[in-house]
Amino acid sequence: MNVNENQILELIRRGEGLDLEFKTCRNQINRDVYETVCAFLNRHGKKYGDADPMFIEGDVFRMIIRVPEFGADISSQTSVGQDTPPVNMYVRRLLELLESSGSLGNAEILTAFKLKDRRRLRETYIAPALGSGVIAYTIPEKPRSSNQKYRLTEKGRKILKILS
Repeated sequence: MNVNENQILELIRRGEGLDLEFKTCRNQINRDVYETVCAFLNRHGKKYGDADPMFIEGDVFRMIIRVPEFGADISSQTSVGQDTPPVNMYVRRLLELLESSGSLGNAEILTAFKLKDRRRLRETYIAPALGSGVIAYTIPEKPRSSNQKYRLTEKGRKILKILS
């Protein structure tokens, strides 16, 4: 996709949102850039390949996005096993909290993680975890309820077991 100067200026004018975030990097790409890309992929990635993107951390990390129109399934071309969990360090931290504390709401999670920004909580922790199916709403029919909490799913429990 070619983007011209006017399109970039329009994006800057529009400002950050659920599908746009600005980052400043001086000498190298900061780690939070990759975490933001992963969060965006978890939010929007399924529409491209009918599967959740994978974020694999280690000495080096990789993002894997299945794009069927470009050939074979990418997972058959990588050394990543079927048991590799598609979670980043933030989602893992949330899973561990929910496992130890049970269902929690936004305010309780903010307090436990000593965070102040609800948006950061939502975009960094909650949205990727919900998107990958490792947590679920306790009141799925009312996602914006003031009584809403999040609970660990069976998939989340399996991933924690793999990680331990």
